[in-house]
Amino acid sequence: MISWFVVHTQANAEAKAKHHLERQGFATYLPRYLRRRRHARRVDQVSAPLFPRYLFVGFDPLLARWRAIHSTVGVSRLIGHGDRPTPVPAAVLESIRAGEDAAGYFPVDERPRLAPGDPVQVVAGAFVEAIGRFHSMSDDERVVVLLDLLGRQVKVRLPIEAVAANA
Repeated sequence: MISWFVVHTQANAEAKAKHHLERQGFATYLPRYLRRRRHARRVDQVSAPLFPRYLFVGFDPLLARWRAIHSTVGVSRLIGHGDRPTPVPAAVLESIRAGEDAAGYFPVDERPRLAPGDPVQVVAGAFVEAIGRFHSMSDDERVVVLLDLLGRQVKVRLPIEAVAANA
C-alpha cells in the first residue's frame, strides 16, 4: 500500500528532485501556486512551490527501494525518525489537495491586507526604510502611501512588493 512521505530538497531544486524521483518510478506531489514576478519592467506570474524545499513522495515502504531517494539528484534527505521515513497522514495530504483550483494551483493573494491609515514601512526602492501611512490601492500593481517628506505629507505610488505592514 502506498504511503506518502516528505522529501527535503536542495535549495530551488524541487522540480529537479521531482523529475528524478519520477524517473525512478516514485509517485510525487509538489503543491504549487502562481507567484507574481517583476522583471525588466514586466510583471508576470510564475509557478512556485507552496512549501519551498519540500515535496511529497509516495511509495510502499515494504516493497520500494526507498533508500535510493537519499542519493537522488536535488534531494537533501527523506524526512523521518531515525533511519525510517515518517509517513504523512492521508488526511493531511487530502486537505492540501482540496485547496487546489482546477489548474492545480493554490490561490494566493499576495497583496497586503491594509486599511487606510495603517502604518507601513517601505522595504525596497528609493524610500527604503521610510515609515508612512497606507492611503489606497492605485491598481493591481501599486499602492499609494503617505510619507512625511520635508515636513509635509506626500502621496507616493509604490509597487506592492515594496511595502510591508509596520506594527
